[in-house]
Amino acid sequence: MTRTVLELHVLQTVPPSCLNRDDTGTPKSAIYGGVRRARVSSQAWKRATRRAFHDLLDPAELGVRTRRVAELLGERIMRLDAAIEQAEAWTLAAETIQLATGAKIERPKRKAAEEESAPESKYLMFLSAHQLDGLAELAVKAHGAPKDYFKDKAVKDQARRIAKTRHSADIALFGRMVADEADINVDAAAQVAHAISVHQVENESDFYTAVDDYKKRETDDLGAGMIGTVEFNSATLYRYAALDVDLLGKNLGKGLRDDQPAVEPLRRAVEAFVEGFLTSLPTGKLNTFGNHTLPDAVVVKVRSSRPINCAAAYEEPCRAEPEIGGHVRQASERLASYLPEVERVYGVADEGPSWVLRVGKNTEALSGLGTELPLRELIQAIGDEIAQRQGA
Repeated sequence: MTRTVLELHVLQTVPPSCLNRDDTGTPKSAIYGGVRRARVSSQAWKRATRRAFHDLLDPAELGVRTRRVAELLGERIMRLDAAIEQAEAWTLAAETIQLATGAKIERPKRKAAEEESAPESKYLMFLSAHQLDGLAELAVKAHGAPKDYFKDKAVKDQARRIAKTRHSADIALFGRMVADEADINVDAAAQVAHAISVHQVENESDFYTAVDDYKKRETDDLGAGMIGTVEFNSATLYRYAALDVDLLGKNLGKGLRDDQPAVEPLRRAVEAFVEGFLTSLPTGKLNTFGNHTLPDAVVVKVRSSRPINCAAAYEEPCRAEPEIGGHVRQASERLASYLPEVERVYGVADEGPSWVLRVGKNTEALSGLGTELPLRELIQAIGDEIAQRQGA
């Protein structure tokens, strides 16, 4: 069966930084090819990508992931009916969410002593703006209705239908799991690999001091007001993501508005994912290191069979070149060699178009892997291809 799979292969150099750290504050790492590599978890980069969506998509096309879902829905309920007071809105919201998702929404014990605290879910709930609006309308109808309103099967079916349809772009891309009601789970269309360095990396420590500005030189000791250490590393990362465009279209469903082509939400979601993934950056210790880099090189592939992660090109770690130093040139040459070879061996070389975005002479080896385009034109070309393949 022919599929449409979009692949993103990214090489990105990051100077001293701590993009993603573990519970001890140490930058995350992994053993690969027998040596330790810098690592940035897929969750960290997916979170950064979702945050980027707020600048790329209309809020109506996005969702909210929170345990404070009753408070969030309660605000919508009160906007629809100003006669409903806050406490009642929270109660209505909790009942409506439980009806739609099966999840218990209760006042947290840690806030039992507080007079005004909204009930919360036991785990993060991910609902789209359209789903929240629909559930708010249902809750308002329940206001003043008979007490057994929510026990009506037709009302329950409607609540479940609202939670299962009109998913936001971020839910359709990254999926949703509801432990209490598997029927409304959403399989993620996007798969994001843990980014790893193409070379061996050793973490380093920065010893820092902070000076007390109000110390008096004449009478106070001259020691620092605070001292500490922060661990960091620097790396050239191989980042990879694969997007099942067919599943994304299924998750999104038909167009959200009657005045637009059915494929338009899909196109916007794909374009936002590409731009968000390429230009976003996890914010760990960002104020400390200011490591605002963009990818050195990007290779985008459209496939009709299955995705192919090319991390194996770096199973043997790159080594800094004598005299020149650095890893970008060798990393580019490795990818430019490995990707066509694995496609040739497995017979998947001519499945779809390829594009390349690159910066500088060290990435020249990648120029033969596809049509070279700058970012804006690249996103436009990807959107056009997806719309054409989806029958727009």
